[in-house]
Amino acid sequence: MSAIDDETVGLGRGRAGVRELIAAMTLEEKLAQLVGLWQGVDREGGAVAPLQDAMDTVEQSFADFAAHGLGQITRHYGTRPLDPREGRATLATKQRWLKENTRLGIPALVHEECLTGLAAWKAATYPVPPAWGATFDPPLVERMAARIGRTMAGLGIHQGLAPVLDVIRDMRWGRVEECISEDPYHVAVTGAAYVRGLQSAGIIATLKHFVGYSDSRAGRNLAPVHAGPREVRDVLEFPFEVAVRDAGARSVMNSYAEIDGVPVAASTEHLTGTLREEWGFTGTVVADYFAVAFLQTLHRVAEDGGDAAAQAITAGIDVELPTGVTYLQPLKERIADGRLGMDVVDRALERVLRQKAELGLLDPEWSPDPVPVDGASADDVSAGDVDTEEDRALAAAIAERSLVLLRNDGVLPLGGTRAAPGRIAVIGPNAQSLSAMFGCYSFINHVLPHHPDCDTGLGVETVEGALHREFASADIVTAHGTGVDDGATDGIPAAATAAAGADVAVVVVGDRSGLFGRGTSGEGCDADDLELPGAQRALVEAVIATGTPTVVVLLTGRGYALGWLLDSAAAVVQAFFPGEEGAAAIAGVLSGRVNPSGRMPMSLPRGAGAQPYSYLHPPLGAASSVTNIDTEPPVRYGFGLSYTRFAYEDFTVDSPTVDVADAIRCAVTVRNAGDREGAEVVQLYASDPVASVTRPLAQLVAFARVLLGPGESARVRFTVPTRLLAFTDRDGVRIVEPGDIGVSVRRDAGDVIVEHTVRLTGDVHSVTGAEPRISAVDIS
Repeated sequence: MSAIDDETVGLGRGRAGVRELIAAMTLEEKLAQLVGLWQGVDREGGAVAPLQDAMDTVEQSFADFAAHGLGQITRHYGTRPLDPREGRATLATKQRWLKENTRLGIPALVHEECLTGLAAWKAATYPVPPAWGATFDPPLVERMAARIGRTMAGLGIHQGLAPVLDVIRDMRWGRVEECISEDPYHVAVTGAAYVRGLQSAGIIATLKHFVGYSDSRAGRNLAPVHAGPREVRDVLEFPFEVAVRDAGARSVMNSYAEIDGVPVAASTEHLTGTLREEWGFTGTVVADYFAVAFLQTLHRVAEDGGDAAAQAITAGIDVELPTGVTYLQPLKERIADGRLGMDVVDRALERVLRQKAELGLLDPEWSPDPVPVDGASADDVSAGDVDTEEDRALAAAIAERSLVLLRNDGVLPLGGTRAAPGRIAVIGPNAQSLSAMFGCYSFINHVLPHHPDCDTGLGVETVEGALHREFASADIVTAHGTGVDDGATDGIPAAATAAAGADVAVVVVGDRSGLFGRGTSGEGCDADDLELPGAQRALVEAVIATGTPTVVVLLTGRGYALGWLLDSAAAVVQAFFPGEEGAAAIAGVLSGRVNPSGRMPMSLPRGAGAQPYSYLHPPLGAASSVTNIDTEPPVRYGFGLSYTRFAYEDFTVDSPTVDVADAIRCAVTVRNAGDREGAEVVQLYASDPVASVTRPLAQLVAFARVLLGPGESARVRFTVPTRLLAFTDRDGVRIVEPGDIGVSVRRDAGDVIVEHTVRLTGDVHSVTGAEPRISAVDIS
């Protein structure tokens, strides 16, 4: 290193120092800080990023690519099976090389996927986001994220590409499994908890995918978005606003989508106007993989790579990921010929370097060697215990609280009020599948399919294995029946025979998560109908037809059209890919060891013809006599059964009138009226019967998960800021209007238990960023 380095890098700790550092940098050094490098990608075994094979990404040596420095290292652990100890050592070698062999000696920021845990070999893998939503337990999600962050920090990682804050709009979309809920408030509160947890460990949380990605036409991945400006503002942006303003998220990733003809990757309106100027975001915006190049190749709004780079960096994308396709030579040429000013590059660079300074990467004494955590030795950290007992306990808690009992005619729990079954038939393609526990952004389903000779690196049970343990004295017989989506029916007769000879049949069906058509759920695995894939419905119906009480367990990434099943099965349990402890949780619910307490984070669809659908529809979106398409879902958002009963009493509001810029304060008592402990999710909704624009029939404004023993009760108090009733008016201004508001406690989005009317008084209130966006909850 030259004499400039120690002095200049040391100055990088503050804003003035960063600017002095920028002034000392060459153009090549500046651009190098604005790109990532992705090495070790299997270019023959199948893509793990959209159109990866179409990108000109011939791999260079690390030294050649990073000769002028490097902004980010892309998925060092998450690209191939890599033992954590080995990965920590090789990462330290790369960082040491940057310190010692580049002129400025600036280390790279390291990012990884972490949606369901660090997406790395052997790392703890948690349930998918719809399962987080089903728990209605943001503090538990925050604990999970903190554990994920601690693991990442111990491995030398700085940034996680999570959470996904897209609001579910169409069940056909393959990436439903990455989303928390169809309700924006639910997404906001849960997503903000994840951000706080991850960043508490010093890891930068990256919000995905800003904005509109989930509202694509016909539920197709990477398709045009049909949302109008009011839907974008009031529904799709709200979770991102909360994560930025309330949780302090430090990074945002753009959506691949185009909204009304403008790709988000080139939208100054969204990436600068909304995000920075309105919300005050000061972190970095990173490109979704290859999104900048897509401005030329997919969207066709750029004439070449340089034009694409200029549009993206001007709009507000600071870092090109996963590697430098357009922000190196193509962008350099644009600057050299004067078509783009250096000020735009320096603006992005300052954000990048300030973030590195916050992480300590610009400190002269920074070392790439592992730092002891909680008294552990450096060797312990470098070994990377990435699936601890604490991880397992958290994974189990989330899985157990996420399981939703959709139907029960009394057959469950098995052996509860009747004799335990002597013979159980365990049937179906997902009964013996390890991968059925996980989503597409787990390492097991994202990367390991390209490495068939490598083991999972995790101790994972199948549902069948867990049932053997849970019902150790029972005679368990098995039958495959059919594949997830192969359409085979030749195994169905044998499955029916197995069921006919059993006291109860447990049929485990659902999805296989994968990427780009290699699964029935996941990125690029969209659906054109919402029946169970393949011949699985035929299998379930054949088993039910035997007359044996049939319990159907759904291991899925989306909600399917299951009206037929809810009318015929003895019991139905919905499990959104429940992670490494998911099988034990399912077995626990079936035996009664676990009292199910999950509630649906999405409405089950009536059918594909009723999509896109959200319970947040105005009157015109409801079923009516003017169309033969029934949109009413067979299971509504917020629904879920328990092995105990809950009663509600004494619902009160503090005042029948509330200032339009204040808060609604109300309370209700919930009582466990059954004979066993259980958790109830108290749901508070609001409705606006008359407004200047059409409003949803009801919207969730607060919730509380309450654990109660038999006969116990709790008083739940809510303070709901009127900001949650705001909407974008006809002039494009976010307002709260005076008038009557219905406030109701419900068992789900449509099942009203009790309701009051509160009148908002005063003049129309224009919303600012100062109002609270989250309801306060007190349980006593």
